[in-house]
Amino acid sequence: MVVSTKGRYALRVMIDLAEHQTDQYMPLKQIAARQGISEKYLENILKSLVQHGLLQGLRGKGGGYRLTRPADQYRISDILMLTEGNLAPVSCLEPGAPACSRLPECRTYEMWRGLDKVIRDYLDQITLADLARPALAGDDYII
Repeated sequence: MVVSTKGRYALRVMIDLAEHQTDQYMPLKQIAARQGISEKYLENILKSLVQHGLLQGLRGKGGGYRLTRPADQYRISDILMLTEGNLAPVSCLEPGAPACSRLPECRTYEMWRGLDKVIRDYLDQITLADLARPALAGDDYII
């Protein structure tokens, strides 16, 4: 399993929003600048997060993005599953994968299935709040 830039950037954005959470919407430009991510690329990621209810987006003056719920209610596994499609370490464990003809004699299937379970169980235990650090006083200065 290799997590793509889309998955890594989605996590960075979600952590950023958790760390800078207010009642106001956070402009795309500010998020992109803090994270060093292209606004164009970030826009596509944010659109997906909004469509799936992880973020709220508002267009126009005063617009931007914000979390839809408290940071401790977002599991990292859910964010990665949304952006990556799956977290399976091998293709035969991917959702909807065709049955493998070698399964009856496969010596490694149980090992891969065990690894898949470990990955999912581990990421299910970590929330966005676990990864976010509260902003320090004076650490919110933006030019």
